[in-house]
Amino acid sequence: MTDTTRPKLTTTAVACLIADGVDFVTRPVAALTLDFAGIVGDLHAGFTRPSTSREPWYPRGTEIRNDRQLTIVSREELEAVAGAMDLPAIDPAWIGANLVVAGVADVSALPSGARLFFDNGATLVVEAENGPCRTAGRSIARHFPGRDGLDLAFPQHAHRKRGVVASVEKPGTIAAGEGFRVDRRDPT
Repeated sequence: MTDTTRPKLTTTAVACLIADGVDFVTRPVAALTLDFAGIVGDLHAGFTRPSTSREPWYPRGTEIRNDRQLTIVSREELEAVAGAMDLPAIDPAWIGANLVVAGVADVSALPSGARLFFDNGATLVVEAENGPCRTAGRSIARHFPGRDGLDLAFPQHAHRKRGVVASVEKPGTIAAGEGFRVDRRDPT
């Protein structure tokens, strides 16, 4: 008997990236090593982080739980955003992605609490949709000189297509090309 109340999807991690420099821009790596604080060596790793404009109920810089350890984007959604912006492509590294997946066109619609179970044993928990920002738009614009307005066009066209932020529930390694299962169920 099939359990239709617990929808599951199977998909693939097509690229792994790390922000090990001075800003959010990432670079490709063969695999991500995860501990409970996030990606080992990544700028966004840690149990806590300073609050930003995304948490207007706190003064900026207030130490809060890090619910943004990883950024996950969909290859299909990035292709759609690039098309809407009349660009040949958007490199996920330009917008600080850590994991690019294929096979789930609506990654941005994954609900908070959805789990990604990777074949090698690591598990990620979706925390929230990642709202597109002008900072990522400026990063894209640097690669297309002469195209005015891309910094503002990205937030407009990437609305509900910017991916999700996640945290590590079970440490491990995620390799490019690795399969994983998405479980959208609410554990309650």
